[in-house]
Amino acid sequence: MTIASAVSTDARPRWAWLLPFALIFLFPFGRAGELGTLALVALCAVLLLRQPRALVALPSVRWALAIWACYELAALGSTLHAVAPARTWETVAAMLRYLPLAAGIAWILRDARQWRVLLRAIAVLTLLWTLDAWMQALTGWSVRGHAEPHRLTGIFGAGDPKIGQVLAVLAPFMLAVARRWRGRAALIAAALLLLGPILLSGSRASWVTYAFVLAVFIWREAGTWRRFALWSAAAVVIGVLVLGVAWQTSTRFDARMQRTLQALKGSEQGLNVALSFRLDIWADALRMIAANPGTGVGVRGFRYAYPRYASPGDPFLRDHDRKGAYYAHQIVLEILSESGVLGLSLWLVGAALALRMWRRASAFVRARAWPAGIAVLAAVFPFNTTLAFYSAWWGLLFWWLLALWIGALGGRADAEPAHGA
Repeated sequence: MTIASAVSTDARPRWAWLLPFALIFLFPFGRAGELGTLALVALCAVLLLRQPRALVALPSVRWALAIWACYELAALGSTLHAVAPARTWETVAAMLRYLPLAAGIAWILRDARQWRVLLRAIAVLTLLWTLDAWMQALTGWSVRGHAEPHRLTGIFGAGDPKIGQVLAVLAPFMLAVARRWRGRAALIAAALLLLGPILLSGSRASWVTYAFVLAVFIWREAGTWRRFALWSAAAVVIGVLVLGVAWQTSTRFDARMQRTLQALKGSEQGLNVALSFRLDIWADALRMIAANPGTGVGVRGFRYAYPRYASPGDPFLRDHDRKGAYYAHQIVLEILSESGVLGLSLWLVGAALALRMWRRASAFVRARAWPAGIAVLAAVFPFNTTLAFYSAWWGLLFWWLLALWIGALGGRADAEPAHGA
């Protein structure tokens, strides 16, 4: 059955879940991930041609439109005083694809069976990527080649250090399915299996992200503050033991820890080194915000504006192309520096709309969407260094996760198994 024939009968063929799955499956292979986006755009085009009201009639599509509009308008407003207008307008145009992506996923996931299959497929894919990363940790090689000297790269290949953060935000899917499959024992096993590659990825942002995910899962399992405190303490002890083993056996992990321990020197310079000189970036971002409070310097304009606000000797200044750090490395600073108070206000409106959609959903539907919701929260967790939400790859992953959550919330309220699996 083709996309066109499926739409003409308002049927959702058994393979429909493959469209959103294709995006994440191809994600490690550069621009190939956009093929999944293209398929969802094609689905929306066929829907609009065959059944113009098919999408608009779905509440989840209307929610997606409203939330996407906040994201898009924040970027559009930033064009008013953009320091690199061509780059900003290019980004604004590229972000248009997120609407049909979200709408297509919402249409597919209206059928709860599609979500159940997709959830398990994402969990299995995350498991395979985790095992591949373990193979690289033990042998030095993965499916995509050798590891970097100081970090794992796994399925993303050498020179592309995304594996830690991607595994951390996909962890809720694998953990939720493991919990449903074999209870708490499987949940603990899955958590430990993910822990190794995330630690060895060398991305300390992914460590914080994964800690947040584990804290949410522990709270969900504990149910009371007392048990949450006890189980969290046990998790910390286990984590410290794993850290000790990794520190003694992995030169990659030792290199990251040596840098992290610079923070204990008690000096600003030591803290800056421990944070990979993020303090310089954040200070320049604050100066950028103060100088451009309304609409910022334009989305993706951070690197072009950076030299104007950088201090002499800034480690991120590049004289050969007159650019600086690529982005602010923190979600609030990124939004404020690139899209200003207007952009942050629109993001907050979008967050309020998402919260309102969640509150209106039934308990069954909330449980169904729960893994995707935790993944979204992990991606935007503000007390962490974050990746660029207006970039091509992280923005795409963020919107894919958000679309899954919106679609799962918008599905029919059939009785669902506990823990979202």
